[in-house]
Amino acid sequence: MGKKKVKMNETNRKTLKIRWQRLVNEGETCPRCGSTEEEVEKAVLTLKKSLNPLGIKVVLEKNVLSVLEFKKEPLQSNQILINERPLEDWIGGEVGESPCCEVCNSDCRTIGVEGEVYKTIPAELVIKAGLLAATQLVEAKTKESCCGTAPKDPKDNCCPK
Repeated sequence: MGKKKVKMNETNRKTLKIRWQRLVNEGETCPRCGSTEEEVEKAVLTLKKSLNPLGIKVVLEKNVLSVLEFKKEPLQSNQILINERPLEDWIGGEVGESPCCEVCNSDCRTIGVEGEVYKTIPAELVIKAGLLAATQLVEAKTKESCCGTAPKDPKDNCCPK
């Protein structure tokens, strides 16, 4: 007996959500955030090409922080979340801060990974974090029971007949 092929459609596709947020002040964003935006877009294109055959849809959401929100929590700007988890958590990085520019008038977010500090988040780090998150989605999918909602027989780990 051959394996039954499951055709991918929107109902059985997993979603990898990448959310990036930054300060926009009077229609402007800082060069650091502008460069990160370009890197995030490159990473999303790569992830879409790589993960589509696995049935994983990649979605990019861009959020704008107001000046007031930024003043309350400046390190929320230039933050990348992958499936609601910060990028630095996926890759073992640390959040830092460094002086930025006149748009921000503040210290802004940096990410430290393996001794390197990034002001602009490179596509490679976003891709690495995205692939790690996608691995969890694939693992969750492969752990689903072939029995549907019926429990497996504990004696032989098979579905009831």
